Amino acid sequence: MDLEKIEGLVKIIENSSLKQFTYKDDGVKITMSKLDNPPVVTGGAAFAQPFQTVSGLQEKSAEGAEEEEKLFITSPIVGTFYSASAPDIPAYVRVGDRVKRGQTVCILEAMKLMNEIQCEWDCEIEAILVSNEQKVEYGQPLFRVKRL
Repeated sequence: MDLEKIEGLVKIIENSSLKQFTYKDDGVKITMSKLDNPPVVTGGAAFAQPFQTVSGLQEKSAEGAEEEEKLFITSPIVGTFYSASAPDIPAYVRVGDRVKRGQTVCILEAMKLMNEIQCEWDCEIEAILVSNEQKVEYGQPLFRVKRL
């Protein structure tokens, strides 16, 4: 697992309501937790970060932070994620697929209504961040994408 993937996981957890997250891949296990009440550093120093990142990572400028946010397709509602319109039909998108603006990438069910989620820009799917039939929160990242 490379540093870029770890950094991506940290950003996803920071922007979600999850309190703890564990990731396992090829013998590597990473567990991340948020602090409920971040410690306060006194003596003129800034507040400590509620979620600690890997030391040595470079801070991004405000422009870089805005661009980083656009690298995820997020859930516009609270609901249940479905990768396809039916269990026996292939998923709308898979990792590596190139997606055009307006193309459906998944369905979110909310209050028995099926909502098709469409991509806002041309991109390539780099990762699917939720599993089929998983409950998702408003603003939760669903896909990590690379803009074309």
